[in-house]
Amino acid sequence: MSRIALRNAWFQVHKWIGLLLAVLIIPLSLSGAILVWDEAVDRVLNPARYATTGPTTLDPQRYVAVARGVLKPGERIASLALPEREGPVQVTAITPPDPARRGPPLRTTVYLDPPTAKILAVGSSASGVLRVLHNLHGNLLVPGVGRQIVGWIGVAMLLSSVSGLWLWWPTVGRWARGLRWRRHRNTDTNLHHLFGFWIALPLFVLSLTGVWIAFPQVFAGGGGAPRGPGGPGGGRPVALERPTLALDAVLARAGGVAPGTVSRVEWPTNRKPEWKVQLGEAKSVTVDDATGRAKPARAEPETLARTMRRLHDGTRMGFVWQLLVFLGGVLPAVLAVTGIIMWWRARGWKAALKAKQRARAAA
Repeated sequence: MSRIALRNAWFQVHKWIGLLLAVLIIPLSLSGAILVWDEAVDRVLNPARYATTGPTTLDPQRYVAVARGVLKPGERIASLALPEREGPVQVTAITPPDPARRGPPLRTTVYLDPPTAKILAVGSSASGVLRVLHNLHGNLLVPGVGRQIVGWIGVAMLLSSVSGLWLWWPTVGRWARGLRWRRHRNTDTNLHHLFGFWIALPLFVLSLTGVWIAFPQVFAGGGGAPRGPGGPGGGRPVALERPTLALDAVLARAGGVAPGTVSRVEWPTNRKPEWKVQLGEAKSVTVDDATGRAKPARAEPETLARTMRRLHDGTRMGFVWQLLVFLGGVLPAVLAVTGIIMWWRARGWKAALKAKQRARAAA
């Protein structure tokens, strides 16, 4: 195949991916861009959750007792998070998985004022704008097959980023010519070329990690995540309904191993019946719920799957990468729109050219 034929082939791939998937790429990309800074967005959408009166904290048991008063029957406390600087105390409870329901267990979070233990708000993982955005980005609001659809869109985006970079490369002269703004007389075409080049590599990484998240069983050698009895989600860990140890005893034993200010407590589960107490940012202690034995927690290894997810959503990746992830969500939407404009204009001049040719032939 000649260079021109190969370029034309890449152009057709790039064009039809953009045209056929634009209606899906735009909401998928924009929702991902917003979710990069989901906590900041949550503060804007739900200011009552963060309307605290100060940073002073009380006995952690006080917050748990207050939260229990508003939880529904069957909900089990799973974690307690105390602010390190500012913000609310958060007590999170889960509902045991329902075999008839797909996805993770429903979570209820009680937001409390640190100095007073007053309830600021109660939020559910089953509702809210951010919940809709997470579902839109994760499965396009299509239960069941939605995640696979998103995965295949990621494959298409991989091809689009590679083919776009190929088409950006100048056909004559040095490659630096491609960085010029005025490559074309139309602004939308110049935007498409310039934005496409600068976002190509980040978009490739985001697409690859998105495919990895959508098809974990493929990259895990076909094993996938095990599912326990009871249908989808049945193998997920569930917080114990009645732990053996009380919270005050757990904190006392953890403090004996590693003194410090408690920042987070995770309740024991049916899969791992031990408490986990985090003290500050660096120290963690586990407490066996049956024996009360406390010991420093082993550092959890950074698995490849976790790294892929952090690359995709920007968690603990620093502001620069988070900004790239944000732009990796906004710019594909811009590229989709400018690409449609370029295609529509090309249809117009091609139709005009054919009309002139027919007129000449008739003459």
